[in-house]
Amino acid sequence: MDFKDSMMQLAERVSALKESIQTEEATKNAFIMPFIQILGYDVFNPLEVVPEMDCDIAKKKGEKIDYAIMKDGAPIMLIECKHWKQDLNLHDNQLKRYYVASKAKFGVLTNGIVYRFYADLIKENIMDDVPFLEINLEKIRETQIEEVKKFCKENFDLDNILSSANELKYMSEVKKVIRSEFDEPSPELVKLLTKRVYEGIVTQKVLDQFTDIVKRALKSHINDVMSEKLGIAIKATEAAGAPIQTPSAATEPKEEEPSKEEEKASKINTTIEEMEGYYIVKSIVCEVIPSERVTYRDSQSYFAIFADDNNRRPICRLHFNNTNNKRIGFVDENRNEQMESIERIDDIYNFKKQLIEAAKRYV
Repeated sequence: MDFKDSMMQLAERVSALKESIQTEEATKNAFIMPFIQILGYDVFNPLEVVPEMDCDIAKKKGEKIDYAIMKDGAPIMLIECKHWKQDLNLHDNQLKRYYVASKAKFGVLTNGIVYRFYADLIKENIMDDVPFLEINLEKIRETQIEEVKKFCKENFDLDNILSSANELKYMSEVKKVIRSEFDEPSPELVKLLTKRVYEGIVTQKVLDQFTDIVKRALKSHINDVMSEKLGIAIKATEAAGAPIQTPSAATEPKEEEPSKEEEKASKINTTIEEMEGYYIVKSIVCEVIPSERVTYRDSQSYFAIFADDNNRRPICRLHFNNTNNKRIGFVDENRNEQMESIERIDDIYNFKKQLIEAAKRYV
């Protein structure tokens, strides 16, 4: 089994077992020790992994890090562990103290689900406030797996990891700035763009007017890019001979009489966000049913995802019509719908367990 498969297997293990894990020690045994083993280190060899290593500082004795990964007799990575329900934001200062007291170059704070990787990129031997890499096993992406792989025993190269850490740190910061600018364009950005397109004198009144224009233009551009990429993906799937639904086809009812609102097909607008949600759900439930069995149908009320193009086999419903109140709904055997709020499309990953359970009904 290769590294990626091992990580995905651990992610499945976390989702399946977490509710039965009641203590920090159980979290270590069930989730964190297997993670260390996937990195290629023998958790039972004190030359590779030292549990409860002393990290005393001048004013405080008895400080111990949960695990220290060793190389050539010296710690290269400290791992501080918490119970899987713990908020890691409450514990980064603790890891900072241990980091200062050791010669390790990397610190990891984890609850067995979320792993935050720190270094001393700003000031030597002082752990940075912000992790250069953060992964969530329940939402892990392939690019993140490749970054974690660099910490494997057989791949460990200090200079290579530090170089990547610098890039990841600044890329993360730039992405935050971009996300912030898309949500609320700064006066500096508005002024810059306004001067590029407006020929008159840029007064405060003009800037106030362009603030909303810039905000809408940014979102429109992203929608255009996503539409283009979605179109390319659809064409590629069709070229490969696989069936795929289009938004227009998805509005055609199959087993139940359409409502008066649903008959007004021209009013149904399948959005990019709904399609993104569909592909996320599809990627999750394909663990238990073939992806080609996962279909969708849009309506004015909600975006339904079900199995076998059969609305009597619901997996979930996406209620995205109100952009300020996105929700995902799960329909039980009695046709009752349980609604859950989400803030971002990626939050769908938080409901992997419910989606898998819904799909298992049609195996």
